[in-house]
Amino acid sequence: MERLARLFRAKSVVVIGGGEWGEAVVTQCLKIGFAGDLWVVHPTKETIAGLTPFRSLADLPHAPDAAYVAVNRFATVEVIRALSAMGAGGAVCFASGFKESAAEDADGTDLQSALLDAAGKMPIIGPNCYGFLNYRDGVTLWPDQHGGKRVESGVALITQSSNVAINLTMQKRGLPIAYVVTVGNQAQTGLSEVGRALLSDPQVTALGLYIEGIDDIARFTELAHYAGRIGKPIVALKIGRSEQAQRAAVSHTASLAGSDAGADALLARLGVGRVRSLSTLLETLKLLHVIGPLPSTAIASMSCSGGEASLMADTAHGTAITFPPLSDQQRQDLRATLGPLVALSNPLDYHTFIWGKEDALAATFNAMMTPAVALGLVVLDFPRPDRCTHPDWDLVCNAVARAQADSGQPVAILGSLVENIPEPVAERLIAQGILPLCGLDEALQAIQIAASLGPADPDWSPAPPPAIRAGHTLTEAAAKAALAPHGIRTPAAIRASRSDLAKATGQIKYPVVLKGEGIAHKTEAGAVAVNLMTSEAVMQAAAAMPTDSFLIEEMITGTVADLLVGVVLDPAHGYVLTLAAGGTSTEIMADRVNLILPVGGDDIRQALGQLRIAPLLRGYRGARPANLHAIIDTVLGLQDYVLTHCPFEVEINPLMCGPDHATAADALITTGETHD
Repeated sequence: MERLARLFRAKSVVVIGGGEWGEAVVTQCLKIGFAGDLWVVHPTKETIAGLTPFRSLADLPHAPDAAYVAVNRFATVEVIRALSAMGAGGAVCFASGFKESAAEDADGTDLQSALLDAAGKMPIIGPNCYGFLNYRDGVTLWPDQHGGKRVESGVALITQSSNVAINLTMQKRGLPIAYVVTVGNQAQTGLSEVGRALLSDPQVTALGLYIEGIDDIARFTELAHYAGRIGKPIVALKIGRSEQAQRAAVSHTASLAGSDAGADALLARLGVGRVRSLSTLLETLKLLHVIGPLPSTAIASMSCSGGEASLMADTAHGTAITFPPLSDQQRQDLRATLGPLVALSNPLDYHTFIWGKEDALAATFNAMMTPAVALGLVVLDFPRPDRCTHPDWDLVCNAVARAQADSGQPVAILGSLVENIPEPVAERLIAQGILPLCGLDEALQAIQIAASLGPADPDWSPAPPPAIRAGHTLTEAAAKAALAPHGIRTPAAIRASRSDLAKATGQIKYPVVLKGEGIAHKTEAGAVAVNLMTSEAVMQAAAAMPTDSFLIEEMITGTVADLLVGVVLDPAHGYVLTLAAGGTSTEIMADRVNLILPVGGDDIRQALGQLRIAPLLRGYRGARPANLHAIIDTVLGLQDYVLTHCPFEVEINPLMCGPDHATAADALITTGETHD
């Protein structure tokens, strides 16, 4: 764990502060059975949680490995300074009122700077956080209740919300949790450094993140690369999809949430699975802990109810989940076990004919498993243990274990409702190497995420976002002139004022397009007219436009599709490239793919193939295909412009794509300006 090892795996702990929070930390250390030296420091109290306090840090027998600082924010700075000077291994800063409160308190930012200065090279977690739970070694620098227990191995969790961390520890799904770390403001030690430290523990199998804002893009990229090298997956719940969540992130931990599109693109590029709920986060981590990433989303579903089989099929509809059809050999094997009355399919309803018969159940489950399947799912909702018994359900578990051993492929047990696999059962199954999944929706989402994970390209890093804000918007003519040196084709054009328009007509071969300048959304404003064949038609169209400056352009014909190609700066994640169905209906179609710069030709080609209009680009119903090479060259040229000039936003819409060209028919550039 390098820099953080002494802190996270402490053999001596001191708690500074005698209030309820500090006393709770002592209580939790005693409760979990912390085996090292446990001290408290308070200037006046006679006892804290049964321990006799030292009056000052100077009175301690030696420098502590870990300190929990539970005093007010001003005193925190001085305590951290003293701990650093005495050679402590690190500290948790519980107090709030630092940078996260800068909008309400002018002292917050300065106080955080003072805290960093006081810490020097000593690691600090926080401020504004609960601390951490090390369930491997029994080290709990934590001021509240939690639901975890000691484990030999498990997943690690890092959150920027202490309450979310508490909630996650209360899970009853059987997921073994090795560490929980809350990072708060990430003033000094960010989630990327913490994540790498936790993944370096050989007994940690996967990493789960609750992210409000990424601490440092370069370090986060290094974390993803490290995880890929050692073969340990990362799954993240990244907030910021709504404006309310973005505002809350700033006020909570001074984190910049960034755009949802930027987060999606960055996480996908780095091979980090993104989940949308805490429940899915836990189920995905459980799958990864027991099995690891999946090679595909192909599953074999088995249940003793037609209703469950239908529910499985309907829940998977519209997702990436697939159900490979049964082979002739599978049908023969299943028919021998199930008899003539069972309809054979995947999902399979094996009826109740073999319920309570372990050998028949095992044979059925084994027959469903082939190399075409990544995971078997046996739907099994247990009776509630306080009112019922489940000996027959235990036979199903035995049969699953046998099928998994015989087939050499993972077979999971799925409770269609989250609460229908009791925690003791889930823990027992995991101990046997069997995956218990809780909740049908969550399970199918977890499978899709586990199948999407892959190591990050070790040679790729995102382009660092420049510290700029939106500047001024160039005219369309100026934007096209700026893009042209980067290999972007634009129509032949001439600018003219209203008084010079008559002279300018005829200088561009008809048909032409007339555009009013200085208007962002020309179509809505009636500032664009197409397919004009005469000078009179040009003058008549100009008379109806709300501007005195015009652009006359050649009319691009013979296109097979229109694209939108845009790049916008996301200060939290970098430059976000959008490839989308373009033209006037781009918002309605909502057909888009987002990538983080830089990209290569293969990235662009793959992204274009994901669009719903991809068939048009390939040549739909006998039509000639678009020139894919020209499209890719245009996107690469736009990227070159962005990385060279660092604008705030660039958009080509439409990029008119034909069999022999890709032409930027309209362009918008908003320059970038440095902050004062």
